[in-house]
Amino acid sequence: MISSHVAAFLARRNIHYGWAVVAVTFLTMLVTAGAVGAPGVLILPLHQEFGWETAEISAALAIRLLLFGLIGPFAAALLNRYGVRRITLAALSLIAGGLVLSLAMTRIWQLILLWGVVIGFGTGLTALVLGATVATRWFSDRRGLVIGLLTASSATGQLLFLPLLASLTERLGWRPAVALVCILLGLAALLVFMIMRDRPSELGLSAYGETTGATAPSASLVLISPLVALREAARTREFWILFGTFFICGASTNGLIQTHFIPLCADYGLAAVGAASVLAVMGVFDFIGTVGSGWLSDRFDNRWLLFWYYGLRGLSLLYLPFTEFSFYGLSLFAIFYGLDWIATVPPTVKLTATKFGRERANLVFGWIFAGHQLGAAAAAFGSGFSRTTLDTYLPAFFAAGGLCLIAASLILTWRDGMQRSTIVSTASAPAR
Repeated sequence: MISSHVAAFLARRNIHYGWAVVAVTFLTMLVTAGAVGAPGVLILPLHQEFGWETAEISAALAIRLLLFGLIGPFAAALLNRYGVRRITLAALSLIAGGLVLSLAMTRIWQLILLWGVVIGFGTGLTALVLGATVATRWFSDRRGLVIGLLTASSATGQLLFLPLLASLTERLGWRPAVALVCILLGLAALLVFMIMRDRPSELGLSAYGETTGATAPSASLVLISPLVALREAARTREFWILFGTFFICGASTNGLIQTHFIPLCADYGLAAVGAASVLAVMGVFDFIGTVGSGWLSDRFDNRWLLFWYYGLRGLSLLYLPFTEFSFYGLSLFAIFYGLDWIATVPPTVKLTATKFGRERANLVFGWIFAGHQLGAAAAAFGSGFSRTTLDTYLPAFFAAGGLCLIAASLILTWRDGMQRSTIVSTASAPAR
């Protein structure tokens, strides 16, 4: 296989193959994030072409976000049972198929079926659970940094694609924009087929940072049911703290900003391309913030990191309605909010792995991520409902800001293994 030759090539240069797996996973999550984020650009064109109300379109997008999260725990089980490579290829094929069929849709039920159910299921298989699985399997040292990189690829992809998709939609219509996403999905699938491997042991390697020989996980851990993992995790107070705060994370990010920011700006006279450019700026600063968060999560108390992330995000959302949607105001918001867009993920994954163990971490995080998408779905539908019934999005943004402040307070109730914030070496002992 090509992966064996690549592994030998990297080994001669003293580079661990895990970094090649991270690169392919990065691209995969980047492209699938484009499929997740694209509907934020297409709400207005779909309304103009088909006459569908914002609330109707938002309902389909809410289903997509809901499935995007609810599939997570079962995606973790499938990744454990059938392997990362097979499941990722199946997911990319499913997403591309749903997008291709959507090019011919003419009814709202078709939008719900294809963009809601099919794409929601496919993207759920390649959501943050995929990044958490790769990071925990292939890395012992620098795991937080890897989680930060992969999380940034997902969040940044949702934002950086938007100006290009908005420009294509404005000049050529929404269908060419969807076709471009399909082409990129095909490229990602090709690289996954050639490079991706399921575990370091398949190449006779240990995880990065481990000095012991490669060992396979026990069959009981590989085959553990997602429902069994949920039952065991739900008995702990820490699980519900992470679930609740991640629910608020989803309600204040992709369910709100990603889905409704462009229509919100349109209400204040800002064109779709201009609003998408603001989101792209957020994406750039999100990449910096999320990778930085991964670096910090290897060195500081993750509980306090989450406190600051949620608190600052809440303040930025409360500030947005007072920007008057001017260039200066939106630029300041894009920088401040962008740095914190999804910086919460690395500390949350680290706390999950520390509490529940490496092999169970992706299953438990899958359920925590389901909470994230429940929040996202609630915000996506609630914001659209607010716009349709109250003729304004602002109540949804004020509510999200308040929820973030609640999340900041909630994370401080975490008492399991509380430690003072300390800096540790990047060459620390392997995580247990």
